[in-house]
Amino acid sequence: MYLPRQLGPLHDLPDTPEAYDAVLSDVTEQALARLTPEGNLEHPDCVDDIGDTSLGITSLLAFAWQRTKDDRLPEAVRRSLAFHLRERVYTDDNPGYPNLKVRNSGLPYARYTLAAGAHPIGDWPSTVWALLQAVNVLDAADGLVEDAQRAELLDVAHGYWRWLTEATFFNPQEAGNQAIGCVVGGLMLAGHLPPEEGESVRARAIELYVEKIRAHRVADRGALLPPEHGGAYDNNYGPISLSFLAQAHRVSGADIFAEDGEALARYLDARLTNGGFDNGGPRYSEQHSAFESVLGLRYFGARIGADLGRYRADSRWARHAVKEDGGVDGHFAWMLVWQIQDTTRWHREASPTPARHQLRAGTVSVAFDGRMTPAVVEAAGTYYLPAAVNRQHGFGPVVDGFLLCRPMGEVRVRDLRTDGLTAKLVTKPAVGRDHVLRHVRSLYVTDGTTLWMTVAVERLPGAPYLLAGMPYATDEGDRVRRTADPAEVVAAAELRLTHPESQGVEHFDARSEQTQEQAAFALAADPRGYGNPDEGWLHLVSSTALEAEPVPDAPEDLHVFAVRYGPGGAFTPAFEHGTEGLTVRTEAFTAVIGDPAGDAHGEPELTLHA
Repeated sequence: MYLPRQLGPLHDLPDTPEAYDAVLSDVTEQALARLTPEGNLEHPDCVDDIGDTSLGITSLLAFAWQRTKDDRLPEAVRRSLAFHLRERVYTDDNPGYPNLKVRNSGLPYARYTLAAGAHPIGDWPSTVWALLQAVNVLDAADGLVEDAQRAELLDVAHGYWRWLTEATFFNPQEAGNQAIGCVVGGLMLAGHLPPEEGESVRARAIELYVEKIRAHRVADRGALLPPEHGGAYDNNYGPISLSFLAQAHRVSGADIFAEDGEALARYLDARLTNGGFDNGGPRYSEQHSAFESVLGLRYFGARIGADLGRYRADSRWARHAVKEDGGVDGHFAWMLVWQIQDTTRWHREASPTPARHQLRAGTVSVAFDGRMTPAVVEAAGTYYLPAAVNRQHGFGPVVDGFLLCRPMGEVRVRDLRTDGLTAKLVTKPAVGRDHVLRHVRSLYVTDGTTLWMTVAVERLPGAPYLLAGMPYATDEGDRVRRTADPAEVVAAAELRLTHPESQGVEHFDARSEQTQEQAAFALAADPRGYGNPDEGWLHLVSSTALEAEPVPDAPEDLHVFAVRYGPGGAFTPAFEHGTEGLTVRTEAFTAVIGDPAGDAHGEPELTLHA
């Protein structure tokens, strides 16, 4: 079974002017064939996210006319624009809408669904989207739209802005992408208004960003991020927020959008595996956006010097939003316009700067969570997620059913590159059930093809073992396939692949067809689409897991575990504890891990050579 949205890297999509002209040509032919006598350009199957979709196609036709001067388009633009202004602009309050601050304001808004009171909760983002479609039409209106119709559209767009920022609470779904999109709409609208009025809207847009978005950023892995549906980051909506920040910077030139976009981009680069796999988030766990992410990933990838285009995406939405039959849907039309307008080229080389929450070289990568425990391990084309035991998740020593993974003090990190090797040493103080403080030292070394993981900890009671991850997916180039079989994993002692003995929703067996996302939503507190899968996944009791026994000939005062992910010959590491620390010898390198106390400043000490 394949993960339906973990497909090809986004930088593999052709992004030449000729490729974009072909996309617009296809949209044009679909739209002209679909256009109804009333001027409607909505997909026949469109029910949700409908309030802005016809206007979105109109904006694409207007943009295409700018590039081609196709004489079929002016009439189609005028008719379809008239349809939106006549049939899709609502000024009566939607029954049941809970987020109004002003009743019966008479200001225009767009509905998520057309039937009054059917699903009003989505009206705020639908109105943001409609504002963005409207300003894109206004940008292309000169010589295409008559003055009266243009003036009516500008009045409606300004009304959308006022409804979003005056008549309702701002960002009622706590969705960063929606909120930043609203700010972008205001910044773009300002350029179409008289100077004094435009400057007021521009100032208000930036004020909203500073006070309602930036001031409420959420910390994760050392970064401050715009909150997404109540969480720090979502692998579907986070890159869309990045695209909005790119457009905000392109439109306004304000440094604040560049600074925050670069911070989000560096965070994404650190959490993203070399192969582009990612999972997790408060809204969708493995559902990836596609073309909506291109602008932000390309724009900020170039600014920070990182290959963010490796991000895997839903190729069914490779150029624009589509319905099940492949027909164009205008819901994200504004992003296609901006993506074509921006001429930034993909940065295709990995950043050379070591990142605290990432180890990456060649085809190997480890993304670390905020506790500096691996969140994803990638080696030999296989992706490993943290395994679960007794409701505890991660990679690390297990003793008496307790996972020594959660730090009880400062976690210290040392990065080192030498002799074609890349290494990261993580020193983590941890406390077990016996309340004894121990120092878990985890060394990760890679030559770009193979990953060696060595974990050393003061001698543990009982029969400890190392929880070494859960094999979850394998990379097949153009898509990612579910798996339960680890690829070329060996340990210095016995290595077991175990599966949950219990059945049911709280026990995840990687051999099943169920995805991590499905399991996480089943454990979430709210229905699928609203619940937080990250929180749901934390309710997991047990999972498929790799378990490694301690090395039998380790120094007497230590338990040492050693696992190799990826190809190689015999794996017979040797360990020696001396005055300089723990010496680790493998077939590929020799490393010396310093005393847990570290150097004079308490920082970890590590030497390494091939």
